[in-house]
Amino acid sequence: MAVLPLKYVGEKVLRRKATRVAEIDKPLVRLLDDMVETMYAAQGIGLAGPQIGVSRRIIVVDAGDGPIQLVNPRIVDHKGRAVGTEGCLSIPSIFGEVERWKHVVVKGLNAKGEPVAYEASGLFAVVLQHEIDHLDGRLFTDLATDLIDAEAIEREQDAD
Repeated sequence: MAVLPLKYVGEKVLRRKATRVAEIDKPLVRLLDDMVETMYAAQGIGLAGPQIGVSRRIIVVDAGDGPIQLVNPRIVDHKGRAVGTEGCLSIPSIFGEVERWKHVVVKGLNAKGEPVAYEASGLFAVVLQHEIDHLDGRLFTDLATDLIDAEAIEREQDAD
């Protein structure tokens, strides 16, 4: 497995709608494994294909119960609304308040090509929505209010 370089805000791949995966083959499975390693190396809890420059509908997530790899994920049901603070590996040090669905049902394929479905609430639901947004070229900053630049705040505090 390998740690892959991340793409950052301003790079065109982050704004493109990712293409659907037609076939799950060994290179794709290896890529999903590399994405998990990259997510952990970056201390993240989710990563989408576009964030590593791969415009395909693939995500990896670990909201605390171990890694999940999803191919062609889609939200098939949702309910409730909640606002929470989000950040993104592709937009370092920026955080904002984002309104999301409280509960979602996400379907897709696992790395073996088998259909899977996840009912998610709380952090797990937020991460799934955040990563699926990446597949549609949407960043959390498009939805966020009260954006905060943590590095700027730290610089101000250091200057005092």
